[in-house]
Amino acid sequence: MPLWIAATLSAALFQTWRTALQQRLRGQLSVNGAGVVRYLYGVPFGLLLLAAYALATGQVPPAALGLGFLGYAALGGFGQIIGTNLLIMSFGPRGFAVGTAYSKTEAVQGAALALLLLGEHLSALSWAGIAVGVSGVLYLSLAGRRLSGMALLRATVQPAALCGLGAGTAFALTSIFIKAANLELAHPDPVLRALTTLVVANVLQTVMQGGWLAVTEPGQFRAVFRTWRSSLPVGALSACGSACWFTGFALAPVAMVRALGQVEIIFTLIFSRFYLKETLKRQEIIGAIAIVGGVILLLLGR
Repeated sequence: MPLWIAATLSAALFQTWRTALQQRLRGQLSVNGAGVVRYLYGVPFGLLLLAAYALATGQVPPAALGLGFLGYAALGGFGQIIGTNLLIMSFGPRGFAVGTAYSKTEAVQGAALALLLLGEHLSALSWAGIAVGVSGVLYLSLAGRRLSGMALLRATVQPAALCGLGAGTAFALTSIFIKAANLELAHPDPVLRALTTLVVANVLQTVMQGGWLAVTEPGQFRAVFRTWRSSLPVGALSACGSACWFTGFALAPVAMVRALGQVEIIFTLIFSRFYLKETLKRQEIIGAIAIVGGVILLLLGR
């Protein structure tokens, strides 16, 4: 199995696991507080991953971090913060399904932006795989709402949909900027570059969102440190997931990584079926099959 595929599948699994754990913090922390936890407690684990990889391979991480690298890392980190907040904002009354569905267009948006900004070209079969996979995600997200094509089109002007689309754009741009930051580092090992980018991006995110939290929600800023026992696992899983995402971006086109990452929803369904003992609905099975089919087309076309 190519490393980028293994890294992307691992990233999706870590992200699903982290999201499940992060739900426990919802009653203790605000949206921004929960966001800071991901980055603040992810920094030490990111450093540990970087040190372990450097030691195992006998390499030294790149020491020269130019302004171009820092700029792209900051933009990528900021994009992730904005995307996460927009996604949460889309979860308003009766807007959860629509917001989630539209946020999942990030795979298509990422493919288009990567083509325009990075010059990444995909085969026709890969584009078909992305389209099929995103269709499966949309079907899964809107299962049970029975929206017609026109109703879905009209829903695009709802606040939930606009926030969801904005979140998808922000996440797609995050992928682009993180890959650009990786390419700015002068080192032959793409994995070491990815881990270095992870640590720097997490530090910058902690400063950006942590500073905002300290000024606007001082009580929540203190709560971030009081909840360290439940926050540490979230930080660890966030660091592991981001390390895998960044490695995937370093080794393969952004669009393919994001499209393959849609299997996160499959992991969520597996978790609900075998851990929570929930019964899968027919719509969920159809959506899952479409996502898997899209992934197969994507890989065949690479």
